Amino acid sequence: MAQVSFDTLVAGALAGKLISFPTDTVPALASLPEQAALIFQAKQRTQDKPLILMAASAEELWPFVQGNTQEYQIWQEVADEYWPGALTLVLPASARVPIAMNPIDPTTIGIRVPDCAIAQKILAQTGPLATTSANLSGQPPLQTMAEITAQFPEVLALASTEYESKIPGNGIPSTVAKWTGMNWQILRQGGVKLN
Repeated sequence: MAQVSFDTLVAGALAGKLISFPTDTVPALASLPEQAALIFQAKQRTQDKPLILMAASAEELWPFVQGNTQEYQIWQEVADEYWPGALTLVLPASARVPIAMNPIDPTTIGIRVPDCAIAQKILAQTGPLATTSANLSGQPPLQTMAEITAQFPEVLALASTEYESKIPGNGIPSTVAKWTGMNWQILRQGGVKLN
């Protein structure tokens, strides 16, 4: 499919189609959480590599995780400091997370709020989306919508005319930090250094 307008992209996502849009890191491949299997299929990705749930605000993500009052307080403090931004938090998943997001280990979910105006605008319309980098599994992330539409002809990609004034992503994937129950374990070091 060709590159599409903002409204067509949002409508496509809500209809259960795969979409792609810029973020503050690398362009995302995204779908409704319950349609996450489409992402694994398109990327030829093994199911032991879970997807990230991305939303326009932390408030939209908290229902997808579960913890005690003290944990929520710690997570909220980290979110307040680093979100929106290039930090993915891997937390215990609540029953709201579809198994398709993390088929091998449905007990955890990675969540993130991107620091990118166009991504936030899309997510504000769609609600939280299952996301990952737009590329075939094991290959470097694609950097432009033109590359994405060439590699994934079935994906609705946001037309570059919709965000030319916005700053594109920096090309560095997000830092991934997993909550161990007591502290953070860095699974992937990206652009953000967690204190």
